[in-house]
Amino acid sequence: MNKRVLVRLVPIAIAAVFVWWQFNSAETFTNEAGRDAKVALNVEEESALGLQSYRQVLQESDVLRSGPEHDTVSRVAERLAKATGESGKDFDWAVSVVRSPQINAFCLPGGKIVVFTGILPVAQSDAGLATVMGHEMAHATLRHGSERLLKQKATQTLLTGVQFSIGDMDYNQQRALMGVLGAGAQYGVLNPFSRDHESEADKVGLWYMARAGYDPRESITFWQRMAERADGNAPPEFLSTHPGHETRIQQLKALMPQAMTIYQGKLEK
Repeated sequence: MNKRVLVRLVPIAIAAVFVWWQFNSAETFTNEAGRDAKVALNVEEESALGLQSYRQVLQESDVLRSGPEHDTVSRVAERLAKATGESGKDFDWAVSVVRSPQINAFCLPGGKIVVFTGILPVAQSDAGLATVMGHEMAHATLRHGSERLLKQKATQTLLTGVQFSIGDMDYNQQRALMGVLGAGAQYGVLNPFSRDHESEADKVGLWYMARAGYDPRESITFWQRMAERADGNAPPEFLSTHPGHETRIQQLKALMPQAMTIYQGKLEK
């Protein structure tokens, strides 16, 4: 093998060994969806980071302390938290409503939920809101943030190895090559990984809303409303971290028989 080629391969090989070590030493657990997942942080570290971020958001936001919107979100959050079962039993659940036109909500690791008032007109009902909140709470119980962090660290390690291996190249050539590799990693690895997480959170979130006594069929109408709001302005799915609205709706329809069985069982109790 050409000596120059060998020298170039050494940093990449070192990076690959380090990535192998990262993955083999990472905590592995079977999540509620039945998938074995590797995570970068333990539960205590995740919760501490989630609480820190939650406090920062509240300090920087216009938080509603009372009123109909606050009461609605709190009511739905309480029912969903109970429905998370074993996955969420050790979470210190908390929810805040932020006055903002953003059509969004999120749940931080450890169970800290933030709902923006802009999502409420789209949700239209407790069941619509349960669709969003159940999905976001599932991200937390499935520990997606920690799993994504491990993947990002591994990707960055490999890219750093490549960067060292081409250190003798012309700067513009380095920049062009790293740009291509970075885009390939983003669109070929990280984005599909994120879309898989979104679909998994849809699935488990659907179970949560059904267990909580919310009609899971409302998830379809919610995402149909979201699709109407997008009005064709969403990026192509392969460029996005989220599934397209139509993909999401079709996936939910496929999950609906199972979700309805859970929901009907809840109503019969």
